[in-house]
Amino acid sequence: MASSLQNAIEFFRAFGLFDVVLPFLLVFTIVFAILEKTRILGTEDKNETPKRNLDAMVAFVAALLVVATNKVVTAINRSLPNVVLLIVVFLSFLLMLGLFWKSGEFDFRKDHESWYTAFSIILFIGLIIIFMDALTLDNGQTWLQYILSFIGKGSSGSVFGSIIFLGVTIAAILVVVRGPKSEGKKGG
Repeated sequence: MASSLQNAIEFFRAFGLFDVVLPFLLVFTIVFAILEKTRILGTEDKNETPKRNLDAMVAFVAALLVVATNKVVTAINRSLPNVVLLIVVFLSFLLMLGLFWKSGEFDFRKDHESWYTAFSIILFIGLIIIFMDALTLDNGQTWLQYILSFIGKGSSGSVFGSIIFLGVTIAAILVVVRGPKSEGKKGG
């Protein structure tokens, strides 16, 4: 039995809210914010404010072009829930750190720079995997499925083993080269 909320969601889906309106608003907002922040299209003469009309027009055209492309909208609709899930997982981790940390302001980036870098790299790789799973080829296969099948077929997994070996080697070299940090120069 369908509830009235399910009927409302189905109405919005049939209306095109999820396929047209929301992707349009998302792309328009992001492009407009970037153009306003960077002021790449110039500023007004006296007060150095960005040219809002020009920024809005470029953002509007970019958003319309994205909505007109079905594959891009599908990729956005498939990837954004996973991106939000990744953000929730990371925020949950930070909440757990804050629970066991001393009281006061917690600056993860300043206090633990190497961990911050490691988590940034992990989140970036997670985003790449999410978007590779959202983008599809002409045969309906996602980019991630294609890459994993290529690695699996390539010489009975030797490609995958080589990639892991290369990663471990690079990590070992980085650990050895960095070494301990010096305490400072002892003058005389």
